[in-house]
Amino acid sequence: MRLLASRGRCQVWHRHLGCIALRNNLRVSRHWPSYSTSHHHHHDPSIKKTRNIGIIAHIDAGKTTTTERMLYYSGFTRRIGDVDDGSTVTDFLPAERARGITIQSAAVTFHWPPLHEGSAPKDGDPRSHTPHTINLIDTPGHADFTFEVLRSLRILDGAVCILDGVAGVEAQTEKVWSQANNYSIPRIIFVNKLDRDGAAFERTIKEIGSRLHGWPAVCQIPWWEGGKGRFTGVGDAINLSALKWKEGGDGKRIQTFDLTELAQEDTSLYSELLKARGALVETLCEFDEHLLETWLACNDDSLAVPAQAIRDSLRRCVLDGSGRLIPVFAGASFRNIGVQPLMDAVDDLLPNPTERPDPEISIGNQKGSLSDLLQGKLSITPNKSVSKRPASPLSLVAQVEGCALAFKVVNDPRRGVLVYIRVYSGSIKRNSALWNTNLHVTERAQRLLQMQASDAIEISHISAGQIGVIAGLKHARTGDTLVSYPGVNPKLGPPAPLNTLQLRPIDVPPPVFFAAIEPHSLTEEKNVADILVLLLREDPSLHVNVDEESGQMLLSGMGELHLEIARDRLVNDFKAKATMGNIEISYRECILGTGTTLHRIVFDREVAGKKGKAGCQAHIEPLHDVLPETEHTTHLDGNVITIRLPESSYDVDGVPILPPDLSFITLRTALVNGAKAALARGPRRGFPLHASHVTIMFDPSTDYFGNDSSAAALSSAARLAVQAALKEGFENGNIGLMEPVMNVVISCDEASLGAIVHDLSSARGGHVLSLDNDSSEESTSDLPAIDTSRIYAPPDLFASSSGADRDGPGQQRQVTARVPLKEMVGYLKHLRSLTGGRGTFIMSVDRFERLSRPREKAL
Repeated sequence: MRLLASRGRCQVWHRHLGCIALRNNLRVSRHWPSYSTSHHHHHDPSIKKTRNIGIIAHIDAGKTTTTERMLYYSGFTRRIGDVDDGSTVTDFLPAERARGITIQSAAVTFHWPPLHEGSAPKDGDPRSHTPHTINLIDTPGHADFTFEVLRSLRILDGAVCILDGVAGVEAQTEKVWSQANNYSIPRIIFVNKLDRDGAAFERTIKEIGSRLHGWPAVCQIPWWEGGKGRFTGVGDAINLSALKWKEGGDGKRIQTFDLTELAQEDTSLYSELLKARGALVETLCEFDEHLLETWLACNDDSLAVPAQAIRDSLRRCVLDGSGRLIPVFAGASFRNIGVQPLMDAVDDLLPNPTERPDPEISIGNQKGSLSDLLQGKLSITPNKSVSKRPASPLSLVAQVEGCALAFKVVNDPRRGVLVYIRVYSGSIKRNSALWNTNLHVTERAQRLLQMQASDAIEISHISAGQIGVIAGLKHARTGDTLVSYPGVNPKLGPPAPLNTLQLRPIDVPPPVFFAAIEPHSLTEEKNVADILVLLLREDPSLHVNVDEESGQMLLSGMGELHLEIARDRLVNDFKAKATMGNIEISYRECILGTGTTLHRIVFDREVAGKKGKAGCQAHIEPLHDVLPETEHTTHLDGNVITIRLPESSYDVDGVPILPPDLSFITLRTALVNGAKAALARGPRRGFPLHASHVTIMFDPSTDYFGNDSSAAALSSAARLAVQAALKEGFENGNIGLMEPVMNVVISCDEASLGAIVHDLSSARGGHVLSLDNDSSEESTSDLPAIDTSRIYAPPDLFASSSGADRDGPGQQRQVTARVPLKEMVGYLKHLRSLTGGRGTFIMSVDRFERLSRPREKAL
């Protein structure tokens, strides 16, 4: 009775809270500029019921298994796919099915709840009572494909992070989590595999606090049959109920118990659920003043706080994407337990596209937000030497029909090349002309599709906030920005500054492994080159270059598995007649001392039947400090190129006075391209140069020869001048070799720790940086450390009470070390033998270091 009375009193407060929430909502919407800010962008009404979410996790935490269940319960598939049988919807590449891992992120669209089940919502109903469109992206967990995850994170509005209930928070999870922090993506956590032996929910919750630096809000607790038996369901702290799944069923039938029924069914779960509800409300009150007011209105009775008030509070805390507060759900996807409440949580807690901050853009060296640009608030200073007439900001706003990011390119055997896009403003219509701001070409969007993993439905347009596919584009690559602009001149594109607009630019890390590709015959060479171009459009973290001396094609990538899979796709999927050599390591060359002379070269010869003549001077030295990027300095793969003009070449305002037919941008681009070509091959072993500072002096009075000084002639002059400077350095013994050094994090149990440390430091020449049960010490998180003793989690029934086993079975340890990459090739097999098959590791490039004499000799 007391509960009901206080509930009644609470509803009055809830109405009052509604006003506060409304007020707060207005405040929020003013704070986050939504996509519909400019007057001509009409939102699709369904945008509020759209969720663009990704599934992120360490390898083997159950991402694809969970995705399969979501597709099945939403009515999208008729049967549940299985990773082990190779019958999953999202892992549809042959290489993925053979290995049982996700290699490329797959996009799939479904409705939850299924369209026929949703009822008309009443006021105060949770959002999950009406059908929502969910665009779901299943991402890879393997460290070699980190770039694939980064690409997908850019376009997500929310994410579900899946943790393995046995292994807890793993190394790759921390890495992906911090990347999601960089993009401020709202996240919820699903603790999976609670049916397995050794699953420890309490330990996992504490690790979320200590390793991910967020405060876990436990929304569900596991239900063990009879308190000690198998995992059978979850206690729901938000709705004060318990959900039970039938063993061995497909998970569609769920038995629900309210508090009174639960008290008779399972008293221990009943009392734990009351504790969980109290802890959840108290945690939220610390982060959200609205809920605090509600709670006080309910006379501090946590049980009387309405479920919808808790859902709204969780949503407010999650929306900013800071990861300070993390709602946690429980389940076991493989046993079909806990997936439907997780999908309800996606509808209830994660944002729709209009609730996300505007995407950041860059135009030249300027950064800003898309809505500021479209409203004409961003003052773009056109480069003084740009000959094209820039348009006024207001005319730009009225004319941009749509702006989209191509986040993924896939070669489909039946449909050809498919370009996945996320539309950020306006809409992309069928047959509209799209200007590619990276490649400066115009293409037509002939067919628009909505993807269902490997199946597709034709649609007429893709509106802002939605994810779709354009079929048949010839040039677009992963990461390109596409602008739809009426009356666009196919050659010139839209007026400046729109023609160089970049949405959410991304840096591709330098590849460290490479392998030679040998076509089986000369006639096959062109075919192999064409296939490689396709592979590179799909995956910009692969690089292809041709060795000038041997004419060999070299394919470089982020890891052994990455290259292995590229080879499999080349030979099996694209049927190329070629073999791939052994995987090698990409070393670098560096300049050790400053050259004494300035090398002046005048290039003078015919290029393709045209006379070409141009000159310049070059000078090369080691790079000590990283210089800020300006219009004169360009950063390129760890090198810096500076273009200098004599003092007399500038007018009073500091603008370069160049001949009328040579703009500064043309000059800079040509000279930088020439220097780039020279730096790609060092004089000593043909490796690219690293940590070098090249200065190119160009004097219009002596180095410019009218119409003969074409861009090609300027590039050739710069290339020859830099090569001459490098050659002088080589003759004076000033060229050193550098090798990639990796940051390696190894997870293992206590017993094999000694053997691993000994192996790393003595046999592999590595430096062990830290041995820790918890890598939070090295974590680069800005959030303060969390006192884990204050975190609520239901006690683990199966964990032993002895203190030694507090950190889980066999006490997991983490070793962080820096090791030369050469020593890490094939390390996984060795690690497995050292740890009895239980150890895992992830590594990323830390930096390039100079080789010592003995190591150089050994190599």
